[in-house]
Amino acid sequence: MKGPLTETVPGAARSLPDFPWDALTGARARAAGHPGGVVDLSIGTPVDDTPTVLSDALAAAGNAPGYPTALGTPALRTAAAGWLRRRLGVAVADPLGADPSVIPTVGSKELVALLPTLLGLTGTGTVVVPEVAYPTYEVGAVLAGLAVRRTDTPPADAAGVVLVWLNSPGNPHGRVLTDDQLRGWVAWGRAHGVPVVADECYVTLGWDVEPRSILHPAIAGADHAGLLAVHSLSKQSTAAGYRGGLLSGDPALVRRAWEVRRHLGLLVPTPVQAAMVAALEDDAHVDAQRARYRARRERLAAAVRAAGLRIDHSEAGLYLWATRDEDCWSTIDFLAGLGIVAAPGVFYGPAGGRHVRLALTASDERIDAAVERLAP
Repeated sequence: MKGPLTETVPGAARSLPDFPWDALTGARARAAGHPGGVVDLSIGTPVDDTPTVLSDALAAAGNAPGYPTALGTPALRTAAAGWLRRRLGVAVADPLGADPSVIPTVGSKELVALLPTLLGLTGTGTVVVPEVAYPTYEVGAVLAGLAVRRTDTPPADAAGVVLVWLNSPGNPHGRVLTDDQLRGWVAWGRAHGVPVVADECYVTLGWDVEPRSILHPAIAGADHAGLLAVHSLSKQSTAAGYRGGLLSGDPALVRRAWEVRRHLGLLVPTPVQAAMVAALEDDAHVDAQRARYRARRERLAAAVRAAGLRIDHSEAGLYLWATRDEDCWSTIDFLAGLGIVAAPGVFYGPAGGRHVRLALTASDERIDAAVERLAP
């Protein structure tokens, strides 16, 4: 489906989309009646313990009487640049320079929801988002008074487009954009003077393919002009409760976001910044958690297929994008009868109406329970 999804009129009252999770109340109630209790695979909330490398650093920095800065500590910006280089092959401009190339964010969701506003893209224009997409891209556009257009290919008509969101690996479907697709968006954005922002919160969780950052030199070229990338510690470091994220890329765009953020007091707490440094400098805990998710994915995917569902995309990330080739709410009802709660694909746009999203972020015991219930 192409064309505007949400249209706003300058000066008119703006309304946010309905909060989608409220629509699962009935399915949750039905699933709760299962003798073995609910297996909730609907929301991608980590359940494993936060690694001690983070919690120890957090505790050690607990004496923090002064305000943190929106820019982030030099240690954090240096660690972030090192992580980008080591894990993603991305070299950002001097992280300690006058124009910041990487800054911390309070998780990634607030950054996604506020980015059009932080960049001054308010009142008129259109934000391009994927056809099947994380709902907060739309929320951010609506808050800024902008329209939304869903498309997976660069539009022939760029009139009015002020921002592009990419999401690779994608939430909910785990689709990974190819290098050619990424380069196509980069070229389109630069040709039309439109910032292209990649939400890469699942970039370390490739299964069948290796995801590539939009900031990689094979994609971006010699510099990051017009490009931004968003990263998060929530999934890779099992630290969603810490609210630690990163914004990096074009220093001019990063500076614009940072200058507004410090006026708004969007500050990552000092102890959390210390924990982020520890997390970004340590690969072992990331690799260990990745192995846990891989094992859960293999067990759950086999059971989902054995139950007669087809899994599409899902080559990366923390979700299985599954279908019985029926309306997603029928599949939700089928799963609820087994005591399993999933997310309806329609939460992520009309194109998702025949799929459900099953999260891998459940304990081994709950994943095993789902596997047993799905058995033919």
